[in-house]
Amino acid sequence: MTRPERVIGNLNRALHTLLDNDPRAYVIGEDIADPYGGAFKATRGLSDRHPERVISSPISEGGIVGVAAGLALTGNHPVVEMMFSDFAALAFDQLLNFASKSVSMYGRTVPMSMVVRCPTGGNRGYGPTHSQSLQKHFIGIPALSLHEISPFHDNADVLTAMLSREQPCVLFEDKTLYTRTLHQGGVVDDLFRYELLDDPSRTARVFPVDCADPDWIILAPGGLTERAVAAMRTLLLEEEVTCELLVPSRLYPFTVEPLLATVSRARRICVAEDSAADGTWGEMLAQQLHEHLWRRLARPVLLLSAQPSVIPTAAHLEHTVLLQATALRRALTEASQ
Repeated sequence: MTRPERVIGNLNRALHTLLDNDPRAYVIGEDIADPYGGAFKATRGLSDRHPERVISSPISEGGIVGVAAGLALTGNHPVVEMMFSDFAALAFDQLLNFASKSVSMYGRTVPMSMVVRCPTGGNRGYGPTHSQSLQKHFIGIPALSLHEISPFHDNADVLTAMLSREQPCVLFEDKTLYTRTLHQGGVVDDLFRYELLDDPSRTARVFPVDCADPDWIILAPGGLTERAVAAMRTLLLEEEVTCELLVPSRLYPFTVEPLLATVSRARRICVAEDSAADGTWGEMLAQQLHEHLWRRLARPVLLLSAQPSVIPTAAHLEHTVLLQATALRRALTEASQ
C-alpha cells in the first residue's frame, strides 16, 4: 500500500523535479544545503544532487532576491526560500522596484521567471515576527503574481505554472500544512470530496457528498483549508448547514468571473483569511463578489480575518488572534439566522 504523501514531501519532490528537468533552475536560500536542508526540510537532498545550482546564502533577504532577479533577468529560473515569510519585508524593494518592473521597463517585455517561497502563518508558537500572513502587502503590484500552497494542489504543477508566467511570483506556504497529507483522487474524508476547476487560478472545490446547492460558499487561501473543512464538518453534522469551499492556487491576479456559475449557487458567501483586515486579498474578492452578485445574495459577503494584533507566542493567546475553525463556524451559524 502506497504511503500517503505529505505536503512538504510533495514540495521537496517538486523542487527535485524542477532541478532535474530544467538546467536553468537554481534554488537559493539560507541554510538550504545538506545536511540541514532548510528550516522546514523543503530543500533536503537538493544540494547533494545539484551542488552547482543550490546556493546556501548569507543572511540577507534583499541580497538573495536581488541575486535571483539578476539570474531571472539573464534567462534563468531561480527559486528563493525565505526562512520565514515575515523576512520577505526585507526583500520588498527588490520585488517592487526591480524584479516586477524589469518585466516591462526596458521598452520590451522581458521574461522574469522567478519564485520566492515564503513559509507563512501562525499556530506554531513562533511569535510576532515569525507567524504573520503578509499576502496583503504584495497585492496589487503589477507583474507580481501571488500563489499559495494547499493540500489539493500538486506543487510540481504549481511551480510549473508560476515559472511559465515569466513574471516574478511569491509562493506562500502555510507552515501548518507541511506535515499534512496531500489529498489525491478527489477524496478529502468520509464527508467531503474535491475537484480542480478549470479556471485560471486552478481553484479547488471542496463539497459535501450527496448534497444539493449549499447554504454557504467559503472562499479561502490554502492555509485555511483544514480549519475551513473542520468548520464545515461541524456545521453539517450539528447545524445541518451545508457549505462548499473554494481554494484558489493563484491569489493574485484573481478574478471571480470564471467562478460565478459556482459561487452563485449559494445565497450566502464568506471570504476567510489569516491576514489582519484592511487592504487584503479577502476584501478584493468581497468587492468583486458584491459587484457581480449583490442582487442574488441573502446578505452582504461575510469577510473574516485575523485580529488586528501582533501574534503572541503562547498557544492559548495565539488562537485568539488568528482565525480558527471555531470562530469560522460560529460566524457562519450566526449569519445564517
